[in-house]
Amino acid sequence: MTITTASATRRGTRTHLCDAAAIHHVPDSLVVAAAIVDGIGNSPEVAEFAQLAAEVAARVGARRTATIGILAAAELISAPAAAPIEPDGVAVLAIAEPYGLTAIAWTGDSRAYGWDGQTLTQRTTDMTVGEYLRHNGGGGPIELLAAAHDNWIRSSLGRSSIATVHAAATADPLVILTSDGVHDQLPHAELEGLVREHQDDPAALADAIVDAVQPKPSGYRDDATVIVLATA
Repeated sequence: MTITTASATRRGTRTHLCDAAAIHHVPDSLVVAAAIVDGIGNSPEVAEFAQLAAEVAARVGARRTATIGILAAAELISAPAAAPIEPDGVAVLAIAEPYGLTAIAWTGDSRAYGWDGQTLTQRTTDMTVGEYLRHNGGGGPIELLAAAHDNWIRSSLGRSSIATVHAAATADPLVILTSDGVHDQLPHAELEGLVREHQDDPAALADAIVDAVQPKPSGYRDDATVIVLATA
């Protein structure tokens, strides 16, 4: 079995592209790691950090587990608890091995999805205030409050610890990583439709997902980045 990867990204309406993607094939092995880091803010410094952090997460994670990969990227901007952290970002990392599970680790609101050939399932849970409220309240007035707090992240690389980096694993043969510029603007049903249409072509799928992202009614569009890992 082999793992095929593809990525696509598109800068939003702000000046700098502050999403970053990294894919790392471990030499002399079949292990592949892929990471997306979504930088917080918009500046050359944030863009540089996001790319470096994605590379560190993928390279370290492929050798030391997905959780340690995220924590290694976090060390690039570690600071005392009371100190401001800038630049910063959120991240998701997947490590795939043929004949095995795909390990996933994340902090913040970047996501991983799995496709089993029939259904697209979100395999991560957003670390946001909105999602926290949904989990602890659910429905009715709480949903209105939660929706207003979906952009408030509860964890980032700059404040990561072993307790704030979550982990999961999936046997899905197709894994898709997205920055929030994708999933915030692309309804789940539409994303699933694109996966169903392009499941046999990772490059076409990555491009189609990014191309489908539309701006908000205000005209604002966030950076949008996707990585596809297909085991076949």
